Amino acid sequence: QVKLVESGGGLVQPGGSLGLSCAASRGASSIRVMQWFRQAPEKERELVASITTAGITNYADSVKGRFIISRDSDKNTVHLQMNRLKPDDTAIYYCNVRTVIDFVFWGQGIQVTVSP
Repeated sequence: QVKLVESGGGLVQPGGSLGLSCAASRGASSIRVMQWFRQAPEKERELVASITTAGITNYADSVKGRFIISRDSDKNTVHLQMNRLKPDDTAIYYCNVRTVIDFVFWGQGIQVTVSP
């Protein structure tokens, strides 16, 4: 079992920046990829960004050039730096990890609201 604890989030004005963090309880050796998803009201959950143990990153087209995903050297914590935020970025953001044996774990979700 991997427990994920998310932090950050909150309310920010359009054009502003916000950071999210997610700390995983399990050691780095069992985690293969760490990801951020988001779900806006009445919309499906979508992948925002991912980063592998090797540091390979992937982003949704809607956030490319604005969001940056990174992983601490201990590989247990993933961050999402969100810049030039738009109202469309408003959603609940979820941390997600996939282990080397393809078990998937989710965080509890954290609200991000972009509004004047």
